[in-house]
Amino acid sequence: MKATWNGKILAESDETVVVEGNQYFPRESVNEEYFEESATHSTCPWKGEASYLSVVVDGQANKDAAWYYPEPKDAAKEIKGRVAFWKGVKVE
Repeated sequence: MKATWNGKILAESDETVVVEGNQYFPRESVNEEYFEESATHSTCPWKGEASYLSVVVDGQANKDAAWYYPEPKDAAKEIKGRVAFWKGVKVE
């Protein structure tokens, strides 16, 4: 699987995990140069608290376009250390 935005590869891995239709990429497969931590958080009743990352490519920002669960609940432990995408990020 590959995640791209604005012509750049954000993440690429054969080891993704699918949860609720979203591909979760291992953090080590993510090109960290394109990400900035965000202050945004949300809560899922069964996964726990999500943290967000903004994607920045060639000076263009896509706020909160990636998310991860730093400490997922037991029901979602398979996504610990993984990142998922939305907001126009192409995953194929």
